[in-house]
Amino acid sequence: MPYPSAYDELFAADGSVRPEVEGPIRLLDKLGRAQFKARQRLADSAFLKGGITFSVYSDQRGTEKLMPFDPIPRLVTGDVWARLSRGLVQRIRALDAFLGDVYGKQRILSEKRIPRDIVEASAGYRKQLAGIVPRGRVFVHVAGVDLIRGPDGSFAVLEDNVRTPSGVSYVLANRTVMKRIFPSVFSQSAVQSVDAYPVRLRDALGSLSPRKAGEDRLVVLTPGPFNSAYFEHSFLARRMGIDLVQPSDLFAHDDKIYVKTTAGPSRVDVIYRRIDDEFLDPTVFREDSLLGVPGIVKSYAAGNVTLANALGNGVADDKAIYPFVPEMIRFYLSEEPELAQIETLICAREADCRRVLQNLGKMVVKAVDASGGYGMLMGPTASQPELAEFASRIRANPRGYIAQPRIELSTCPTWTGKSVEPRRVDMRPYVVSSGEPWVLPGGLTRVALVDGSYVVNSSQGGGSKDTWVLEASSS
Repeated sequence: MPYPSAYDELFAADGSVRPEVEGPIRLLDKLGRAQFKARQRLADSAFLKGGITFSVYSDQRGTEKLMPFDPIPRLVTGDVWARLSRGLVQRIRALDAFLGDVYGKQRILSEKRIPRDIVEASAGYRKQLAGIVPRGRVFVHVAGVDLIRGPDGSFAVLEDNVRTPSGVSYVLANRTVMKRIFPSVFSQSAVQSVDAYPVRLRDALGSLSPRKAGEDRLVVLTPGPFNSAYFEHSFLARRMGIDLVQPSDLFAHDDKIYVKTTAGPSRVDVIYRRIDDEFLDPTVFREDSLLGVPGIVKSYAAGNVTLANALGNGVADDKAIYPFVPEMIRFYLSEEPELAQIETLICAREADCRRVLQNLGKMVVKAVDASGGYGMLMGPTASQPELAEFASRIRANPRGYIAQPRIELSTCPTWTGKSVEPRRVDMRPYVVSSGEPWVLPGGLTRVALVDGSYVVNSSQGGGSKDTWVLEASSS
């Protein structure tokens, strides 16, 4: 049975299957327990042989781990997905406009629709980039927007990821494995395909190349095999049919970027970079970076290389900026937001900070520049020493934290190895853009594998599910 206070994705409160997803669930149920266990083993074997991994730097038992995978899919009807897609496109268009404005004329700051001090104090704001306009005026080439579903079944945005969002490789890998272990279920369920993503991404990147197609060169830039998302970097490069390179493979000359090859230097036109701004160019950002390519920012500013995502996007990922996205939508698009978001208190504001400190045990507190479930306090389950420590952190650096009420996440039936039980989930859809955004029909559903847990991040012990967006005719 579902958790009493949560919306379950597949089952109603009385335990009956939701009618809009009944077809696929009945097909899965017909397999029986023994078959299901066997196919779970097949899935685990496929992940192992495919090297589908992620890394946890803090785990002393070893950093590289197989991504935990649950074979019970999350199902979303076509009409629900269509509404979500409209809201996601709207949101990305507004965030893109905000980034162009904040590094340009700063109208939204001058008109005091967003506090200037909040923006300029962001660790992701790069004042060195003022006046630099990326090719095509596109800042957000790839976005991952985290969504949750509340007790009433409505979706809301939890946070935006427009710097170097990760996880889409697991969407594609999960789908490949699901087709293999449940071929008949999948073929009878009218599920929208996710296979177009690598082509869509390559086409979007190529459309913003300084040189014409056929003459240009695209690469994926990775920090290297010890990075937590290296599997994804290599996976996407392979699926897009472009080179995977490390910083030492690249160099700048005459405001252009070149890659070293066995045939000599070859000009690079588009770099899908998976290295954060601060490490990318030691002549502009961190002087001590060993991951940077000296001169890459100058080449970017000259328009001779496209960097995706654009430099400086971190200001839009700042959790203290998140509360103002609805205002961005109204300001730049003259529209009302299609997607809701979570009430957020900004500790940089004195009144908000007092309220947070007075109610710390009821709040979820997050560091504004952290990700992966790090730098977070779950107030309702925290100990008194943990609450006291976080209170000290907030007082010492109020700009560094925001707080939100704990929202009851939706649940989805999950295979525990012995039985099917509800576990909380969120979802990260992916949006690709070279102008008009395109939403991948199916995102990364992350699942809290521990009973009762709200933490879905893989780095904190969570796993993933395949997300099936059903064709409209099946809804």
